[in-house]
Amino acid sequence: MSEPVIESMAEVRRHLADVIDRAHRDDTPTIITRRGRREAVLVDIDEYLRLKQAAEQHEDEWLNRLADEAESEGLDGSVSLEEMAALLRSAP
Repeated sequence: MSEPVIESMAEVRRHLADVIDRAHRDDTPTIITRRGRREAVLVDIDEYLRLKQAAEQHEDEWLNRLADEAESEGLDGSVSLEEMAALLRSAP
Protein backbone atom coordinates (compact mmCIF):
# COMPACT_ATOMS: atom_id res chain seq x y z
CA MET A 1 0.00 0.00 0.00
CA SER A 2 1.31 3.43 -0.94
CA GLU A 3 1.48 6.40 1.37
CA PRO A 4 -1.95 8.06 1.57
CA VAL A 5 -2.82 11.22 -0.29
CA ILE A 6 -4.52 13.90 1.81
CA GLU A 7 -7.25 15.90 0.10
CA SER A 8 -10.09 18.13 1.18
CA MET A 9 -13.70 17.12 0.72
CA ALA A 10 -14.03 19.78 -1.97
CA GLU A 11 -11.07 18.36 -3.91
CA VAL A 12 -12.42 14.81 -3.66
CA ARG A 13 -15.83 15.95 -4.91
CA ARG A 14 -14.25 17.48 -8.00
CA HIS A 15 -12.54 14.25 -9.04
CA LEU A 16 -14.11 11.37 -7.10
CA ALA A 17 -13.69 8.92 -9.99
CA ASP A 18 -9.93 9.63 -10.03
CA VAL A 19 -9.71 9.13 -6.26
CA ILE A 20 -11.48 5.78 -6.55
CA ASP A 21 -9.28 4.76 -9.49
CA ARG A 22 -6.15 5.71 -7.51
CA ALA A 23 -7.30 3.58 -4.56
CA HIS A 24 -8.07 0.61 -6.81
CA ARG A 25 -5.34 0.82 -9.43
CA ASP A 26 -2.44 2.22 -7.39
CA ASP A 27 -3.44 0.87 -3.96
CA THR A 28 -3.20 4.43 -2.64
CA PRO A 29 -5.67 5.47 0.04
CA THR A 30 -6.98 9.03 0.28
CA ILE A 31 -7.47 10.73 3.63
CA ILE A 32 -10.38 13.13 3.27
CA THR A 33 -10.37 16.30 5.34
CA ARG A 34 -13.16 18.71 6.19
CA ARG A 35 -12.25 22.14 7.53
CA GLY A 36 -8.70 20.89 7.99
CA ARG A 37 -9.67 17.88 10.11
CA ARG A 38 -9.23 14.28 8.99
CA GLU A 39 -12.70 12.80 8.57
CA ALA A 40 -12.52 9.63 6.48
CA VAL A 41 -10.31 7.40 4.37
CA LEU A 42 -11.15 6.05 0.95
CA VAL A 43 -9.50 2.68 0.25
CA ASP A 44 -9.99 -0.04 -2.32
CA ILE A 45 -12.76 -2.49 -1.39
CA ASP A 46 -10.32 -5.42 -1.29
CA GLU A 47 -8.13 -3.56 1.20
CA TYR A 48 -11.18 -2.69 3.31
CA LEU A 49 -12.27 -6.35 3.40
CA ARG A 50 -8.73 -7.47 4.27
CA LEU A 51 -8.52 -4.95 7.13
CA LYS A 52 -11.97 -5.92 8.39
CA GLN A 53 -11.08 -9.62 8.37
CA ALA A 54 -7.77 -8.92 10.17
CA ALA A 55 -9.57 -6.88 12.85
CA GLU A 56 -12.18 -9.60 13.37
CA GLN A 57 -9.48 -12.29 13.58
CA HIS A 58 -7.52 -10.21 16.09
CA GLU A 59 -10.67 -9.68 18.17
CA ASP A 60 -11.46 -13.41 18.13
CA GLU A 61 -7.91 -14.28 19.19
CA TRP A 62 -8.05 -11.71 21.99
CA LEU A 63 -11.44 -12.96 23.22
CA ASN A 64 -10.21 -16.57 23.14
CA ARG A 65 -7.14 -15.57 25.15
CA LEU A 66 -9.37 -13.81 27.72
CA ALA A 67 -11.63 -16.85 27.91
CA ASP A 68 -8.65 -19.17 28.40
CA GLU A 69 -7.30 -16.95 31.18
CA ALA A 70 -10.70 -16.82 32.88
CA GLU A 71 -11.09 -20.58 32.61
CA SER A 72 -7.68 -21.19 34.13
CA GLU A 73 -8.63 -18.96 37.07
CA GLY A 74 -11.85 -20.86 37.73
CA LEU A 75 -15.47 -20.47 36.75
CA ASP A 76 -16.71 -18.18 39.54
CA GLY A 77 -17.99 -14.95 38.01
CA SER A 78 -17.04 -15.94 34.49
CA VAL A 79 -19.10 -15.33 31.36
CA SER A 80 -19.24 -17.19 28.09
CA LEU A 81 -17.27 -16.06 25.06
CA GLU A 82 -20.51 -15.00 23.39
CA GLU A 83 -21.50 -12.91 26.44
CA MET A 84 -18.04 -11.31 26.52
CA ALA A 85 -18.22 -10.45 22.81
CA ALA A 86 -21.67 -8.90 23.26
CA LEU A 87 -20.44 -6.83 26.20
CA LEU A 88 -17.42 -5.57 24.25
CA ARG A 89 -19.46 -4.71 21.19
CA SER A 90 -21.96 -2.73 23.27
CA ALA A 91 -19.23 -0.70 25.02
CA PRO A 92 -18.89 2.91 23.84
